Amino acid sequence: MMYSSRRKPVLYFKDDRSFLSRKCTVWKLFGLCMLFVLGSLLWVQLTCSGGMSQTVGSSHLPHQPCPVERQSSSADDPSWGPHKMALIVPFRERFEELLVFVPYMHAFLNKKKIRHKIFIVNQLDHFRFNRASLINVGFMESGNDTDYIAMHDVDLLPQNEDLDYGFPKEGPFHVASPELHPLYHYKTYVGGILLLSKKHYQLCNGMSNRFWGWGREDDEFFRRLKTADLKLFRPTGITTGTKTFRHIHDPGWRKRDQKRIAAQKQEQFKVDPEGGLTNLRYKVESRQEVTISGAPCTVINTFLECDLSLTPWCQSS
Repeated sequence: MMYSSRRKPVLYFKDDRSFLSRKCTVWKLFGLCMLFVLGSLLWVQLTCSGGMSQTVGSSHLPHQPCPVERQSSSADDPSWGPHKMALIVPFRERFEELLVFVPYMHAFLNKKKIRHKIFIVNQLDHFRFNRASLINVGFMESGNDTDYIAMHDVDLLPQNEDLDYGFPKEGPFHVASPELHPLYHYKTYVGGILLLSKKHYQLCNGMSNRFWGWGREDDEFFRRLKTADLKLFRPTGITTGTKTFRHIHDPGWRKRDQKRIAAQKQEQFKVDPEGGLTNLRYKVESRQEVTISGAPCTVINTFLECDLSLTPWCQSS
């Protein structure tokens, strides 16, 4: 018996209308799931390509590099040259900045073909933050396969690819020079990003360990460079001015420890002629090889020691 095309489905499903309803519902759900998946993939693509950006507080952060499969893992290609940098980051609790910094710097240095290894020196003790001592620890723990260091703040990202991160054979090279840094512009400033050969850092006996809390350790190190008769070099031909770096620290969210306790008010301006690598006291609790968005780094979890008879201001009160 023949049926018209309009009636045949009705007769065929006349006893199973509930099945038809369920089948349509399943297809609708499948279609919604596919739309969600496609939307998610589009969002990831926009994020990786820079179509979207991230913000932390009021600070505008650059987009993070794309997922692992698109992030080059090269950091030690011998064809890039004989020198290898130990990029040392003094660190405590600023994880949101670290998640941006490590992939960004790894990609930046790879593009410039700079052999490198990133060391995150993480202060675990309960003393006040000591940037200089953590840099000293990074120097001591960086191994024999690197021949120069970059003292690098975690909240400062280079935006100009003409900046030189190569081996500073002529002398210390201050990448974040006063005319380029977004915040600090005095002539003796050597903070932010400073490159030195390991030989020159050793000649300075590292940095002073007396500076607990925020600030002044760079100014004292500038005097060490002069004492060691080392000529300081800075970038030339950079036309991007104070937009050369992006400063991603949010002072409203994470305030700096600028307290000056007891004799620290007077001691902060003095030169420390004996302190440095020779009187550094610390303990490495653990070393962890970590990958962030495909970018490798070594986290050195560190306990610093403080001689209360010499620097009682290492404690908050």
